Amino acid sequence: MIATDMAQTQVGAQTRVGVATTPVDMRKSFDGLAEVVRSFLGHDPLSGSLFVFRNKGGHLVKVLWWDRDGLAIYYKRLEEGAFAWPKGNTPSVELTCEELLKLLSGLEVSRRVA
Repeated sequence: MIATDMAQTQVGAQTRVGVATTPVDMRKSFDGLAEVVRSFLGHDPLSGSLFVFRNKGGHLVKVLWWDRDGLAIYYKRLEEGAFAWPKGNTPSVELTCEELLKLLSGLEVSRRVA
């Protein structure tokens, strides 16, 4: 499981997780997602935080992460249904790593404003 692999490497319980509340074009890759983090979310993509994005249909998720020596993208597609995405009045909400694992498992999570 991708999320478990991240958790077993350098991602710890204190790692910040920013979740974009609006859909993103899933054709974006490293540079495109990093620019969304900078300009839309107002964060540094090289901070070590995880930045989570979904598509308009809600069945695709990308996680952008600086893992100390380069950017990594983790991508998940649901075959049925959609992710239970947190809603907010801000560009992003902050989750814990545990809440991210729940989100990626299809469970609904609580939210805090990032």
